[in-house]
Amino acid sequence: MRKFLVINGPNLNRLGVREPAVYGRENLKTLEHNLQQLAEQQGVHIECVQSNHEGVIIDWIHEADENFDGIVINPGAFTHYSYAIRDAIASISVPVLEVHISNVHKREAFRHESVTAPVTAGQIVGLGIYGYELAILALLQKKGE
Repeated sequence: MRKFLVINGPNLNRLGVREPAVYGRENLKTLEHNLQQLAEQQGVHIECVQSNHEGVIIDWIHEADENFDGIVINPGAFTHYSYAIRDAIASISVPVLEVHISNVHKREAFRHESVTAPVTAGQIVGLGIYGYELAILALLQKKGE
């Protein structure tokens, strides 16, 4: 059975509460529930984790290299400046897709640059929490090649 890790970075535990006009009203529990339903439909295992701490996220990325078939990551604010997370992604062999709930390109200028995207297989932005489901489906297709 294929296994995918979904990593959510800082402040994503505040989904549904933090800036709902930007991030929507669905909370992290709803997001994870939707992904588990998709997992059942697709016959895969999805593990969801969230941390506000850079080092914890790096450890999960390293561990995923031997334990998962792919990663979906929303690095949150770390997207724009964490070369440590970028280097962790670059150091592993499983595909990583970056997801952002909002369209970062329509927001503040500092959000337009992702230091992590260049070392990922792709990036999905602006599709709300549905972007996570699309990322899982894309990983399934990529692993089927």
